[in-house]
Amino acid sequence: MKRFQFKFFMPAALLCISLLVSAMINDNAPIVEVITVESPITPVSAEFIIRSLGRAEKNHAEALVIELDTPGGLLSSTRDITKRFLAAKIPVIVYVYPEGARAASAGVFISYAANLVAMAPSTNIGAATPVNMMGANSDSSSAMKNKIMNDTIAQVKGLAEKRGRNAEWAEQAVRKAVSVTNTEAFKLNIINFISPSLDSLLKQVHGVEVETALGKKSLNTENAEVIHHEMNFRYKILEKISDPNITYLLMMAGIFGIYFELANPGALFPGVIGSISLILAFFAMQVLPFNYAGLLLILLALILFVLEVKITSYGLLTVGGIVAMIIGSLMLFEQAPGSDWGGVLQVSLYLIVAMALLTAAFFVFAVSMVVKGQGRKVTTGQEGLVGEIGIAQTELAPEGRIIVHGEIWKAYSDSVIHQNEKVKVVLVDRLNLKVERA
Repeated sequence: MKRFQFKFFMPAALLCISLLVSAMINDNAPIVEVITVESPITPVSAEFIIRSLGRAEKNHAEALVIELDTPGGLLSSTRDITKRFLAAKIPVIVYVYPEGARAASAGVFISYAANLVAMAPSTNIGAATPVNMMGANSDSSSAMKNKIMNDTIAQVKGLAEKRGRNAEWAEQAVRKAVSVTNTEAFKLNIINFISPSLDSLLKQVHGVEVETALGKKSLNTENAEVIHHEMNFRYKILEKISDPNITYLLMMAGIFGIYFELANPGALFPGVIGSISLILAFFAMQVLPFNYAGLLLILLALILFVLEVKITSYGLLTVGGIVAMIIGSLMLFEQAPGSDWGGVLQVSLYLIVAMALLTAAFFVFAVSMVVKGQGRKVTTGQEGLVGEIGIAQTELAPEGRIIVHGEIWKAYSDSVIHQNEKVKVVLVDRLNLKVERA
């Protein structure tokens, strides 16, 4: 009996011990956290990257891998990211992925600031020339352009020297907007690896020693647990509505919705939609370089349109409103000179002109309706009786009663009007009507 119990007890004990050891090993297994950035570099994506790095440091991750595919972005946001990379306590790996992806413009700076850079096949990197996004209001002098160019070159060369990468090519990427494929980038010492997949990348970087803010670290990633993190709901909403075109439309919808609600109290629907739109627009503006002067000009344009309804200006106020709305819309989002991707904070000129013309057309239509309404004969109330034809119910000599619209009224006349004769109302004096023979 004892031999029987021992025979079944030992395998069970060994199984429990092996499971316990396995659990202890898994608890101590290295982890690699991975995020994906497939959008322009804006304050939203910058905050997402920076917070993800902070979380990876807190979790003592072996490294943070950023799967990057970006056309560029804002220099201010890019600087925030690169400064955080240089102060990182764990290795940061930028992986230009998937095939067909690019690390253009701001992507070059982010890649150069990372400890290690890898690219998937059929990807490219480069074209980092700064573009001034302030449009007609910007200082386009050669001195300002040289200042921006030299500052940007110094920044990328500093990153290249820090990470031991090709500084000469980085300067050309900024100065001449050159771009190279993944194979060319590897030959030119721009990147460290060409990796077809994340698994292959983790095997390639295993054992590589990098410099972090805490000193040198040898990566242990070959059998690391990979944890993917996605943008939360807040970041996704911000990313969608932080497009200046969307923000602009939300703001205009909010302004018009509230205006219609104030003009027609109790309608509710315009007020509700307008309030929601305006709140979403202000939510997006917290991450966009917002210019209050632009908003004030747009509000001035709406005031001028409203005054056009009240004051006869022969179209002068409407023209002024259109000009104010276009200029205000162009000024609404401005970024300091040197932003490196012209499409990030640029409201479409076609959208601005269309919105200005539609707004002006609406108010011109409203003006025409008001003018027609003012010239139309009153048809309700006592004033609506003037000019109406009635029948004398009694003789008017000079007073009597008449029937107008089926109603009996007291009436008087300067001349005698016999019963059943047609009369015309010429004046309403309280409850008495002055009439004359029709």
